Amino acid sequence: MEAAAKVKSIFVYPIKSCRGISVSQQAPLTPTGFRWDRQWMVINNNGRAYTQRNEPKLALVETELPNEAFLERWEPTGRSFMVIRAPGMQALKISLSKPRDIADGVSVWEWCGSALDEGAEASNWFTNYLGKPSRLVRYNAESETRPVDPKYAAGEKIMFSDCYPFMLLSQGSLDALNKLLKEPIPINRFRPNILVDGCEPFSEDLWTDIRINNCTFQGVKLCDRCKVPTINQDTGVAGPEPSETLRQIRSDKVLRPNKKQQGKIYFGQNLVWKDNLSNGKVLKLGDPVFVMRKVNSAAEAAA
Repeated sequence: MEAAAKVKSIFVYPIKSCRGISVSQQAPLTPTGFRWDRQWMVINNNGRAYTQRNEPKLALVETELPNEAFLERWEPTGRSFMVIRAPGMQALKISLSKPRDIADGVSVWEWCGSALDEGAEASNWFTNYLGKPSRLVRYNAESETRPVDPKYAAGEKIMFSDCYPFMLLSQGSLDALNKLLKEPIPINRFRPNILVDGCEPFSEDLWTDIRINNCTFQGVKLCDRCKVPTINQDTGVAGPEPSETLRQIRSDKVLRPNKKQQGKIYFGQNLVWKDNLSNGKVLKLGDPVFVMRKVNSAAEAAA
């Protein structure tokens, strides 16, 4: 079988709505997404998640992990840290060893539960940066479960991602969009986990079963887009694009005219990892992507 595309980039976003890391070689897989992806998030004094939708300054918060954090089966030591940086702020170091304090009443979208609290120093740092009471919390996989919408992926789980463990997008789709925009935009506007190259624009709409490095992924739902892609990830400032152009070419009215209209626009494919009982699996840059099964049109894809 001939490969349909290859993995061009892999992105991991340790803190929800903050800047991602483009991995240099590989990223370990877990059932809830790439390891370290959306393990942390910033919450307000009511325990509710901050996102770029209401705090676009989060786009300027950079995270750095040790290079070895992306090796198979690596475990942190007491000297392993995530380093967080933002304009006008001193660097903040967060131990990768799990904290002991618990924050109750933490919520993101439909989910509410407890999380691990990263403590006063992290709280003060984000409070000063955002100018409002904030805490940094880490997902507690030992006590919590956050299921994916069973209508699309029954039995699957996530941490602090919006909806699904992985989001895939193709370079061809971004290039096709950029040809229509007055000012081209980079891939970071769309915050994918997996960027593939070598396929026709919007091919990923149709993919329902794909294999990458002997791992099977299922395309479970077209990714409907919120306002975050309108936020310049270098400045934190929002504008009208690309949503205005996407509405003309990627709305449900255009792609799914005979389906129930929800006023949504779609860009990318949400994935779950199906054979996720096997440990020690990684995806690598350059891995070929094989399409095992697909639908005939975006109108047939789950959305």
